[in-house]
This record gives sequence, structure tokens and C-alpha cells, in this order.
Amino acid sequence: MNLKQHIEIMLPEIEQELQSQVQRLDAQRTLPFHEMLTYHMGWTGEGAGKEATGKRIRPLMVLLAAASTGAEWRNALPAAAAVEMVHNFSLVHDDVQDNSDKRRGRFTVWKKWGVPMAINVGDAMFVIANQAVMDLIKTHQALTVVRAATILNDTCLDLTRGQYLDMSYEERTDLSLEDYWPMIGGKTSALLSACTHIGALLGNTNEEEQEAYRQFGYHLGLAFQVQDDILGIWGDEAVTGKSAASDLVEGKNSLPVLYALGKQGKFAERWNQGPITVDEVKTVAALLEKEGGRAYAEEMSEKETQKALGFLESANPRGAAGESMLELANMLLKRKQ
Repeated sequence: MNLKQHIEIMLPEIEQELQSQVQRLDAQRTLPFHEMLTYHMGWTGEGAGKEATGKRIRPLMVLLAAASTGAEWRNALPAAAAVEMVHNFSLVHDDVQDNSDKRRGRFTVWKKWGVPMAINVGDAMFVIANQAVMDLIKTHQALTVVRAATILNDTCLDLTRGQYLDMSYEERTDLSLEDYWPMIGGKTSALLSACTHIGALLGNTNEEEQEAYRQFGYHLGLAFQVQDDILGIWGDEAVTGKSAASDLVEGKNSLPVLYALGKQGKFAERWNQGPITVDEVKTVAALLEKEGGRAYAEEMSEKETQKALGFLESANPRGAAGESMLELANMLLKRKQ
């Protein structure tokens, strides 16, 4: 069984589990509230469907990690739902904090129902995530469930740390490369590492194997974010689905930018003068590449990729699920097998 076949089997069960968890709010007095959650999850409202739900990469990672240990992956479905609910609660709140009115081509929750309601939707998703992980008690020992819940809650705290750093960095002009890694470690890597860690935990692997799975997810997240930074400046808009101009125009402190700022050359001189305009993007991007920003980021992405793959090998994933997990990692990083 390859990745495509795993997705075809697992994805419908992930959606069913997610809908079952969100159904906690499907009551007479809270039907409109329930609709806000189902809208954000991509199930209802204008534009609902596959494009609106996203790829469900994180729950797939949980299930593949569990299956690659030889465990029954269906027993891990509550955990898969939990990490996806955590991901989505963070997206709802991010959209408020970033003042983003669109997500996956549709109006965001706050744009449709207002900021106070959106905050409440995010809060509900956070609570449901914690309720979902406790459903593991039906198939796992209490100690394992507590450990899974601990990993999930530690991850949520890491997400808030990463988001704090990201927001606090926006107005700073003294950032260095050392400031970058803790921020993306919280915003991007924390949840991916929780997926592989919890999956391995539910597969009754030993501590050493669990740590290898965790590190695989963590470094995969770092590599993925660095690559996203590269695509955010030099990517093909038709492929990425977003304008390559946006990261420079928005003044994002991405890895290529921080590297070039450290060189204190012409790019840094222009960057420190104020916001980049859309008309300047091509010229500034070329200057950034000339000063080594792109090459450095590509080097770091490959370095983190090799670390991730090394930890995956140490984890010794078994069977078709292990191969599919590697395939999924390569797909995320747009690597050829």
C-alpha cells in the first residue's frame, strides 16, 4: 500500500472522527455556533469541500506513525482529531491576530461573524481537542492517555510561545539568525513533532524510538518552514497559490531576509529604509539572492531535511505505513524519492 492508498483509506475516517468530535456543539441552542466550526473546518457554507478542508497532513502523520509501529491505526483516530483541532484553533486565532480576511479562498470566521465570536470558536476547538485526546481511554491504558494529553498540552504552550515571538518580531529591526529558529520551532515544528511523537507513543514503542519519531517531526517542520520562506519570495505563484511578492511586501522576517540583514549590504540598506512596494519586489528579491539569502536558506532546508530523515531511519518505521510516512515527508518538502 502506497501513500495515495493510505490517504484514500484514512482520510474519510479522519473526517468522520473530526465531525463526531465537533458534534458536541450540535445542540438546539448552539446550532449557529456549531455551524461556525463546521464552516471553518470546510464542511459547510459557500466554497465548502476538499479545497476548504485542507490536506489534513497532521492527523495523517499521527495515523501513519502509529501504523508504522505495527499498531492498529484506527485506535489513534481520537489523537489524530485532537492535533487537527489544535491546528485549526490556532488558525482561527491567527486570522484574528493577523487581520486576515481570507483562508483557503473563503472569508475567515472573524470576517463572517466578528472577532468576539471567532475567539470563542477557537476556544471551543481547543477544548474539543483536549476532549478528543481523552477518548483514547477506550483503547489505551490510562498512563498512555495521560502522556498523550501531556504532549498535546505542552505543544499548545509551544504554539503560543512561537506566536508571541512571531508577533513581537514584527516591529523589531535587531533580529538575527539565532532569533529565527525558536520562533519557527514553536509555530511550525512543535505540532508536527507532536504528531509523530503521539503516534509512536500509541504504538507502544520504547522511549528511544519515541524520541526518534519526535525528532523526525520536529526537523521535518523546520525544513518545511524554511522551504516555505524560500517559496514566499521566489516561488511560482501558480504552484504555491499565493503571491511571491507578499512576504517581502509584508516585511516578513524570513530566514533569507535575516541572513542578508546580517551581511549589512545593499539589501539591508533598502530593507531598513521602510516597506518594500510591489513594484520593487523583483529587484529586491534579486538583490537578496545575490547576497546569498536564497542559497543559505536552501542549504539550511537541506540540512534540516537530512536530520529529519536520519531520525526517521533511527525510528525504524515498519511496513507500508513507514514507507508512506517517508513519502509524505518528501511530498511536503517537494523532494523526489
